[in-house]
Amino acid sequence: MNNYKKIQIEEYSYILAEHKIAIFPTQKRDNSKLLVFRNNKISESKFSNINNYLAENSLLVFNNTKVIQARLEFKKETGAKIEIFCLEPNNPPDYAMAFQKKNECTWNCIIGNLKKWKSGTLKHKFTINNESHIVYVQKLDSLDNYHIVKFIWNSDLTFSDILENIGKTPIPPYLNRNAENSDKINYQTVYSKFNGSVAAPTAGLHFTNEILDDLKTKNVGLEEITLHVGAGTFKPVKSALIGEHQMHTEHFFIKIKSLENICKNIGNIIAVGTTSVRTLETLYWIAYKFMTTKNFKFENINIDQWESYNYNEEISPQNALSSLLNYMKNNKIDVIKASTRIIIVPSYRFKIVNGIITNFHQPKSTLLLLIAAFIGNKWKNIYDYALNNNFRFLSYGDSSILLRK
Repeated sequence: MNNYKKIQIEEYSYILAEHKIAIFPTQKRDNSKLLVFRNNKISESKFSNINNYLAENSLLVFNNTKVIQARLEFKKETGAKIEIFCLEPNNPPDYAMAFQKKNECTWNCIIGNLKKWKSGTLKHKFTINNESHIVYVQKLDSLDNYHIVKFIWNSDLTFSDILENIGKTPIPPYLNRNAENSDKINYQTVYSKFNGSVAAPTAGLHFTNEILDDLKTKNVGLEEITLHVGAGTFKPVKSALIGEHQMHTEHFFIKIKSLENICKNIGNIIAVGTTSVRTLETLYWIAYKFMTTKNFKFENINIDQWESYNYNEEISPQNALSSLLNYMKNNKIDVIKASTRIIIVPSYRFKIVNGIITNFHQPKSTLLLLIAAFIGNKWKNIYDYALNNNFRFLSYGDSSILLRK
């Protein structure tokens, strides 16, 4: 077994008291605290001052995914409540098509109170503009981690309309509260565009339109990619060794113009959030595979969990991305559609990302391992500082900017 697979998750733990977890966000997004790590030193500021810590030639890369109202509640005739948590589209599998689908579609879902729903069809009645609608659900195949659920409705509504009208915001389970109307806005970045996530890319929740405008005037570049965040982002590491942990799959999309901008700015890229980190690093390995694999196909592109650790790193990020970009231009390919199970742990060598803006993550999580991979054992100093200086943790908590030399 490789040494990186022998990493003990217990070494990446810390005591997170419940009162340190932010149950609600700050009233104004950019009023959150900001921990600054640069030149191996820690300081603190307000997030509204983020532009003070970004060089003029930086390129910020944001994840513009949009959180869907993924939790739907149905009632059996007996009164039993059944919650259906939509994870990802099954048929049609394409996200854009699935949200625009009318009359019926199927999704991979988690079902709450499953023991009360052995069989049969459930229904939910609702009203939009004094017009009544009914959506029916049927449970189809059951797999290890999810169930395939069919939704049927007889109206001109899209599935996106249905989710917006009867769904609830899928706030994280560790908040220990029900979703409120305010979460529909608060648990969404101001730059969100494309439906698909069941968890917010929370590093971006601190940004306001005013901050984005200020960054543009400072000549800081802004770029967007799309990775739809899955429920697996909350999956705890239960195994003693990280090599025994199974990473979840997440789907992402990068337009050719975004790829071109990223390629031009190698060496100056700041990822906003761990989802952007995983996407950008996966992008390098896609380009690597493109250059080293005969008959590389642009269909069903995937980077597996440990795949990147097995390659000989002989291609520079600039050359790899340039080669991929030129091929896409010559063959009129406008977007990369791919999926990733990449896991980033200590010993990983970053290819694209030079800085990270991120919140504070749960103990014994793959996200904390990613941070440790980026800044080494200094993560302990950073988390100790945050714990001892009243920083708020997790999704609605405070932020940090991590800059390596």
